[in-house]
Amino acid sequence: MEKPKLALYGFNNLTKSLSFNIYDVCITETKAEREAYIEYIDEVYNSKRLTEILESVTKRIGANILNISKQDYEPQGASVTILISEEEVPVHAIDDSCNRGVLSPTNHTVVGHLDKSHITVHSYPESHPEKGISTFRVDIDVSTCGEISPLNALDILIGSFDSDIITIDYRVRGFTRLANGQKVFIDHEIDTIQDYIDDATVKRYKMIDVNIYQENIFHTKMMLKELNLDNYLFGKNKDELQPRRQESLLNSLKREMKEIYYGMNLYEK
Repeated sequence: MEKPKLALYGFNNLTKSLSFNIYDVCITETKAEREAYIEYIDEVYNSKRLTEILESVTKRIGANILNISKQDYEPQGASVTILISEEEVPVHAIDDSCNRGVLSPTNHTVVGHLDKSHITVHSYPESHPEKGISTFRVDIDVSTCGEISPLNALDILIGSFDSDIITIDYRVRGFTRLANGQKVFIDHEIDTIQDYIDDATVKRYKMIDVNIYQENIFHTKMMLKELNLDNYLFGKNKDELQPRRQESLLNSLKREMKEIYYGMNLYEK
């Protein structure tokens, strides 16, 4: 049963901010494999595709698009910023610099006035010639004001990427007032970010929570439990490799993922 809305004095100006960070890891032992992987990532997750993902997020949380600005970078990477509103804004009230999501090659958009709700995404493909591993990082920030919550978009975000490692931060800032003048510092129940993730997804990941309930700060880290080497080889499959080589590559992959997950370099004894 849906809980009744809070009887507020004025409008709900709580700010709910979700920072969603994913890593995709791939084994790329040769220069050709590294270049092919980066080219693949740039093609699959270009600004057009990232915009489509953010549009799905906007729809899922029940917001309305006011403006989209996007950019692909050289040699790789892309960024997208979407300005959104909780309620639909009449056309005559929308700033002339906004495009309501209608993009064209000649439409030069302005990124600014981000004091209202917004969604941004930045991608960072990278590799190292000696380690034989490439990674693709995506940072997505969803900041909303009012009743809409970015937590409702988590399953869409996780499902939109090959998410080997995920770091999620959620914070509620500010306060709104009840009709009797009492301050409200959070308008929904939350024990952990995991409560907003599909159960089947939760079972697939190792998770760590760090929550500061008094400050309305919630943090969850996720790392895939089961790894299939074929999913991490670029340009070949594991059947082409000797068992010992497969084991060596899998150990290298696990080490890379642990370093990212725990945020520290692991040194061999």
